[in-house]
Amino acid sequence: MSSASPLNCRNALTVDVEDYFHVEAFASQVRYEEWDSFTPRVERNVKRILELFARYDAKATFFVLGWIAKKFPRLVQEIANAGHEIGSHGYKHKRLQILTRDEFRQDIRESVAVLTDQIHGPIRCYRAPSFSIVNSTMWALDILGEAGISFDSSVFPVRHDLYGVPGAERFPSWYVSKDGYRIFEFPPSTIRWCGQNLGVAGGGYLRMIPYSITRFAIDRINKVQKQPAMVYFHPWEIDPDQPRISGGRRSVMRHYTNLATTEIKIRRLLQDFGFGTLSEISSSHKSYASQPATPQEIPRPAAVARAAGSR
Repeated sequence: MSSASPLNCRNALTVDVEDYFHVEAFASQVRYEEWDSFTPRVERNVKRILELFARYDAKATFFVLGWIAKKFPRLVQEIANAGHEIGSHGYKHKRLQILTRDEFRQDIRESVAVLTDQIHGPIRCYRAPSFSIVNSTMWALDILGEAGISFDSSVFPVRHDLYGVPGAERFPSWYVSKDGYRIFEFPPSTIRWCGQNLGVAGGGYLRMIPYSITRFAIDRINKVQKQPAMVYFHPWEIDPDQPRISGGRRSVMRHYTNLATTEIKIRRLLQDFGFGTLSEISSSHKSYASQPATPQEIPRPAAVARAAGSR
């Protein structure tokens, strides 16, 4: 173990289980009805990840797409049997901005139902496709509460063309929905730079940023800000040999940049830092014990964002 972070400061490790043809970057080229025509690679990639985590004694939360769970039920069981946590990533990988409330309710119900049936236990964790819980979709928290979700990692406190709530809390905290459901939110990690929040330690940020900067950022979050970090990635990100899909220049850059080096960076993260599941790290966080008694005791995320933007 490197001296980068003390062993008693553990971070959350998460995997968004989707395949290369599910991604938002190619959503305009690949329709849901066409998914069965693509050659899946998610099983082999997840098995590599499980071997990697076992080697470094790391536990993680796997946010599994419902479509994948339905198609590969043994994969979900294999993840759970290895001691990892199973969470929901929705069923059809649709951004909440393009769904009605009833459509989202149906999507999360289908996802939770298939996952619950496969692991014979409750699903308490959720991550929205493309971090699509934003100011205009905060209504999703009520629906997540209805579905039994206790822990979420969907509100990304950054500015981005597809997602983000720049004024949201940067570290784990309670959100209370309009109807009074309590959701413990663990946002993807950011660092402050020139008055802005910049994403680190996950997805394209992990692939495109030099590892030395990622390591520095997590170390700072742990040692200076005394907070756990959130690491996330997708199985297709360790698969440089995946079939290529044509798309716009920005989409191609976002999806394919540095796929050949991602697994190396993940290995180094596992060597340099300690990791656990979303619910484990969240429930041991100092903010978790201060669960609000009523919705009035904490501002909802949209209000937080508006207040921050007015300062």
